[in-house]
Formats: sequence, C-alpha cells, structure tokens
Amino acid sequence: MSTTSSSKFRLPERIARLEDLAYNLWWSWNPEARELFRELDPDLWESSDQNPVLLLHHIEPEILGRAAANADYIARYARVIQRFDTEMATDRDDTWVAKNVPDLRDRTVAYFSAEFGVHRALPIYSGGLGVLAGDHIKEASDLGLPLVAISLLYRQGYLRQRLTADGWQEDVPADLEPRAEPTTQVLNADGTPLMVEVVFDQPELPVRLAIWQVKVGRVPLYLLDADVDGNPDWTRTVSSRLYGGDLEHRLRQELILGIGGVRALRAMGIDPSYWHANEGHAAFHLLERLREHAADGLVFEEAARRVRATTVFTSHTPVPAGHDVFPPHMVDRYFSHYWPQLNLDRGAFLALGHHVATNDGFNLTALSLRLADNRNGVSMKHGEITRLMWNDVWPDLQPENVPITSVTNGVHLPTWISDNVLSMLDRHLAPDWRESQHEPSTWAPVSSIPDTEFWDTHIVAKRELFGTLRDRSRRRWVAGGYDPGQVVTAGPYLEPQVLTLGFARRFATYKRATLLFHDPERLARLLNNADRPVQIIFAGKAHPADEGGKRLIQEIFWRARDPRFGGRIAFAEDYDMGLASHLVAGVDVWLNNPRAPLEASGTSGMKAAANGAPNLSILDGWWREGWSTDNSNGWGIQPSLLDGWNQDDEEANLMYELLETSVIPLFYDRNAAGYPEGWITVAKEAMRTVAPAFSARRMVIDYIARLYSPAADALTLA
Repeated sequence: MSTTSSSKFRLPERIARLEDLAYNLWWSWNPEARELFRELDPDLWESSDQNPVLLLHHIEPEILGRAAANADYIARYARVIQRFDTEMATDRDDTWVAKNVPDLRDRTVAYFSAEFGVHRALPIYSGGLGVLAGDHIKEASDLGLPLVAISLLYRQGYLRQRLTADGWQEDVPADLEPRAEPTTQVLNADGTPLMVEVVFDQPELPVRLAIWQVKVGRVPLYLLDADVDGNPDWTRTVSSRLYGGDLEHRLRQELILGIGGVRALRAMGIDPSYWHANEGHAAFHLLERLREHAADGLVFEEAARRVRATTVFTSHTPVPAGHDVFPPHMVDRYFSHYWPQLNLDRGAFLALGHHVATNDGFNLTALSLRLADNRNGVSMKHGEITRLMWNDVWPDLQPENVPITSVTNGVHLPTWISDNVLSMLDRHLAPDWRESQHEPSTWAPVSSIPDTEFWDTHIVAKRELFGTLRDRSRRRWVAGGYDPGQVVTAGPYLEPQVLTLGFARRFATYKRATLLFHDPERLARLLNNADRPVQIIFAGKAHPADEGGKRLIQEIFWRARDPRFGGRIAFAEDYDMGLASHLVAGVDVWLNNPRAPLEASGTSGMKAAANGAPNLSILDGWWREGWSTDNSNGWGIQPSLLDGWNQDDEEANLMYELLETSVIPLFYDRNAAGYPEGWITVAKEAMRTVAPAFSARRMVIDYIARLYSPAADALTLA
C-alpha cells in the first residue's frame, strides 16, 4: 500500500520541500509555515482561499525562483522544515503520550466522523461537529496519540451560501478546482488504485470505493470516494456532497463511512486497537466489526462483547431531529442480505436500533449506545440530558445510573487564537506554554499583560475583521448579482471604535439567532446611542432542508436594511472557518442565546474567549461550566423556567439589561489614555480561565484518561 508520490509541482531544488508542507495540513496551525506560502504571492494566497496546493499550481515560476535566491527566505524555510520534520517523527519520546501514557504509543485508535473541519482548503465540513472533529485530530497529532481518521471525500464540499436580493439563502454547490485538494490517492503495491467494495440494496452490484489520504500533522485522514470508473452512474455522486440528498442518500453515505471505512483500514493493513465513533453517522462501522467477528466463528454475544469493549461513542445533540432514524422498510432493503452474516434474524437486528421515542425506526444513536461500552456527551449538562433521553436502552436503571459520562468539548488553540494574540502570548507566557496549555497556571501571566498591549492587539484583530468584511463584499460585488442593499448588509461600513457583538453559528431555530430583535425599539435605542453605539455581526448557514433556519437569516437580512437600526447590523454571507477565525478574534463580545437545554456544548464562544472576547450567553452547554458567577470573565443569563414566547421575553429582557447596565458602560468607560480598563480586565479573565479549561488538549487528555485507555486496555481481555 502506498500513496501517489510523484512531484506535482516544478519547484526549485532549494525550496522543493514546500510540496511536503502544502500536502500536510500541519501548516494550517503553524503561522511560520503559512507565512512561507503567503509571502510568495500575497494576492494569490488570498484569492486561492489560503490554499497552498492551489497557490503552487498557479504561481509564476519567476516568483519561485526569486524566493529560492532570497537568503532570508531560505533561512526561514530551513527553520520551518526542520521543525516540521521533528514534529512529524513518529518515534519521538518527548510527546505528551510518550511521557504520560506510554502504553498507548503502539495502540492506534480509528476515529470515524461524517465530516472534518481542518481548514477551508478542504471543505468537507458543515459546522460545529466537523470543526470539533478537525480540532480533535489536530490535537491528537500534537500530543503524539496514534490515530487514524475516516470520512468521505465530498468533491462538492458543503453548500456555499448566497443570499438573494430578498435575503433568502440559496444553496450553491462548492466549485472546487480539481487539483485544489491536499489529497493523495492510496495505491496498491503495483501502482494501481486501492479499492474496497460496499453493497447498497443490490448485493450483485457492489459499489467500489477509492481511498484518498490527507495528512493532518502526524494523523492520516482517509477519505472514501464512490466517483470511480465502472460504478453505476447514480452511485458515483453518493459521496460527492456533504449532507446532500434525501434520507436514503444519507443511509448510503453512512454505509460508505461505516462499512467502507472498516474495509478500507483492513485493505491498508491498519489494525486499530480501539475505535471512536463521532456521532451516530458512523454507527455502521460497529456492524461491520460484528460481521468480521462472526466470520471468525464467534457467536453474536461474544462478538458484541468484543466490539463493545473496544468502542468509544460520542453523542453531540439533545435535539431529537439530530439523530439518524431509518424506517424498517429501508433497513430491509439495505440490510436483509447483511444480518444473516451476523447470525441474526430480522427482529433481532432491528432491536439493535430500537428506541422508544422513535417507535419502530432504526435509530443509529441507540445502535451505537448498545454496541459501545464507553459513551459520552459533550458537556456536563449534555451528559445529564443524554442519560435521560436514552434511559430506555437501560430500562432497569435510574437515569443518574445510566452509563453515559461526559467530556466537555474543547478547541484547538493553535488553530483558533489569532497570530497577533499568539505573538503576544509568546512574549508573556513561559516559553513552553503550548505544551502546558491545558494547565490553568500556564495562563496566570495573562493578568499581568499591560493593558495597552492587550487592547492594541485586540484592535489589530478588529481592524482585520472589518477589512475582511470589506474585501468579501467587494469580491461579491465584482462577481455580479449583488445589489447595493446587499452590499450594505454585508458590513463594509462598520466602525472599529464601536462596541461590536458577534453571533455566528449554524442557523437552527433552537439557537434563536433573532432573540435580540424581541423588542426592536429597545434594540434600536442601544444601537443608535450617540455616545455609546453598538453594532452586531451575524453569520451562519442553515441546513439546506431547514426552512425555519432560512427564515431566521432572511429576518436578520431585512433588519440589517431597516433604517431604524442605523446600519449597525450586518450579515456576513458564506460563513466558513476562514471567516470564523476573524470573527472570534475581532468582535468585542460573543453572543449565544440557545433555548436551554438544547445546546449540547457549543465551541465558538470558547474560541472567542481564548482570543480575549468575553461571552454574553445563556447558561447552557459549555458556558454553564465556563462562566464565573461574579461575571468576572463574561456574562451569564439563567435560563427561564417559562416556555415559548414568555421564555423569549424574559431572557431577551435579561440580555438587554446586561447590555445596558454592564457590557456597554464597561466598554465605553475609558481612562485618561483612552483604554477601557474594565473591559480589558474581563477580557483577560475570559482568556485566562477559558483557554486552558476548554482547550482541545484538555479535551483529548480527558478522552485518553476516561475513555480511550479503558477501550485500549480491553483489547487484552477481548
């Protein structure tokens, strides 16, 4: 087994290793590596969406020649390559895993997820679930945890968002350049493409899958692709677009992910010691592992015991609609040939996915809970809700005794802290702070950073955000189909000196993106205060099938055009990881107002706080754990005990009151030098308390201690 290895670019010998860097997304969380590419051609770097593979395909040879002759560039290139080679070595004894859990050094975990958000250069993610998965595998690489990741190669990516002149979201397939992806195809020893097969509803017509590799630091991410010559035409697009199509299309994609994923690992000679399914989308990998054990002669109960013992399963949502459920007739079509291979009849097979709340549907979360001994939600509150939701899987237990724990999500700090803030932290924290970033003591010096430096660093990020909004608006105007009103709503005229609130996430109705408009007149008075104005930036996409979410976007679009609000509301179109990185660093306060307890965790507020932007949020998900009750690191709103309109009314009024009496005065109360000392104190405390506790490093270490180590150790008992 190998990957395609012939050189794809004509690079001067002195900088030939730029190709290695371009094809390993390690560059995406290492500023010095990114700078090597950006410096070659800054305009091309931006127009290629900061994708070094695309940049190297289009760059002029003369530019490469000048770089190869530049002594300063070569010196920095050599330092980056040396660090890259050091960090990519797999036999290091100085990683966190090698020093703290050496038993895991030779035990690989297979991590299955329907999406991975690593960088916008690889658009195989839609939102929080995928970005969390991307942060997880980046941190696994940093820690030295042996991990292989499995997903699908969505050649059309996820939807690109375009708003019509009346504010309705249009779902535009991504237009990816064929050579733009940082992928290499996995080959057989003879150089032919390595293929595996899965069966849909016609056992006599298996679908062949190609395998592509993406390097994410030390972690290989393998992507399965049904667009293969010889497959029936209708099957070739099954894996082409994330979350595209109907329920049956979803089932086919999850067959590829689960069953195809296990078969791909086997075909590549990879034998994981334990397995992690990120949400129910990956549930079919459990069935394929059962089938393997049955083929080895084990009875079902023994096969199930071995699968359970070595499996970790994470559920991410308390919203019933977020769990995949397939009707029995569809399960019959796709699995009637399969369940005899597990030594099961139809009734026993369907019982694996039974859940009282979904009646006779085949529920993939229920299936996953039954076939994993190591189970978790993604915040402490979500753990409680999950135990209640799935109590019927353990009918003899009280909810508090249901064996589902929680590991609160975290974010990959090197990815999400802006370069300017990272430079500031390098000046004030210990030299090895990145290695101890999960330790609260590491962040104690943040309190001593001079206010002037902290504020000036924030203002740089804020100006970069507004520059990004202007550039995006300009590019959309040039592309056509964009009226002047849309230009205004995109935010090019926002002012850096004005208190800026940010709200950016998936537009699901329970997240209540429009709650601030509950009392429009009161909000208008806040925004238009002559001495202490406020502006708000919204961003986010609605799922293609979510009409309610699209209506929320449309409402904000029209509010932004309403003269009552003074042009102080913006909706930034086509939210992605690139825009997110500017928003979480550049806004002054981060908003989040879900209808509790429906926010399982949330991570965007963690990213904002790590950059020094305090949260103003309903106490749900992670913020219940992160908020200091004295409002010293941000502002918390206790969820109302009412429901419906009355709940919205009470919580909106609490939000208005906090803005009027705390947030706005704190931001505009300036010392003699013009600095907001009170806001800076809260911002520093947000960074100091949130960054270590909600880092992906803390999260993955928790997984290792509480879930991975037991699953890996179970191998010796299986």
